[in-house]
Amino acid sequence: MARGLPKQKPITGVKQIILVASGKGGVGKSTTAVNLSAALKSVEPNKIVGLLDTDVYGPSVPLMMNLHETPLLTRDNMMIPLVNYGLQCMSMGFLVDDRSPVIWRGLMVMSALEKLLRQVAWDAVDYLVVDTPPGTGDTHLSLIQNLPLEGVVLVTTPQAAAVEVTRRGAVMFQRLKVPIIGVVQNMNTVVCPKCHHSLSLYGHGTEALTSELGVDLLQDIPMDPAITETTDQGKPIVVALPNSSQAEAYKTLARKVITFLKKQEVPENKI
Repeated sequence: MARGLPKQKPITGVKQIILVASGKGGVGKSTTAVNLSAALKSVEPNKIVGLLDTDVYGPSVPLMMNLHETPLLTRDNMMIPLVNYGLQCMSMGFLVDDRSPVIWRGLMVMSALEKLLRQVAWDAVDYLVVDTPPGTGDTHLSLIQNLPLEGVVLVTTPQAAAVEVTRRGAVMFQRLKVPIIGVVQNMNTVVCPKCHHSLSLYGHGTEALTSELGVDLLQDIPMDPAITETTDQGKPIVVALPNSSQAEAYKTLARKVITFLKKQEVPENKI
């Protein structure tokens, strides 16, 4: 790291950290993060998976994971993650009333983020999926500068506006030496319930982005009522309908992420 920047320090109890990010809001990033976490647990049931929601202003994990309790504390005043569907979860939404807006300035947000990063008693987590807020601001910089990250999954829809903002986010990660695992294209297609024909809604902007960045298009997740309904009910589709084509799409995404992580590992004899 450059002089004056904080040294990267692992999160106690966590082995590998994966960011899910997008410069644009409303592209299904949180839905992807939640289902990716569930899919990682499904694909590798012997691994322990955690989900960290770092969106202080608009946390989505409490709703999507059906978790609304306040975390208990250890004797050392560390917050114990809430658990559902076999996933350890932490979110700012567990600490504030779900109907109250978080009206904070930047310093307060950074203080809250520090607590989410350093004051949580994660229990031997193999994969920690981190859902990030939109943009390329303080939260992202703090995560990049303070944590050893295995990589980032970018989520976008193919509209020009979304792709353009996602490109800016990708450039930020590249400049700060964070590996880009690949891109998830979200909500570009719908499938007719009668003829089962797949219709593209927005075009090929995502393909152009992946080609420009030199990364893989990891998965194409359709716009599907089942994904929305299960998410709104607090049960990710990977858990609610594990044998569905939609769940399999997220499991395929999880397998590709795992493959990328294994390629990043340094053999012991080369350390």
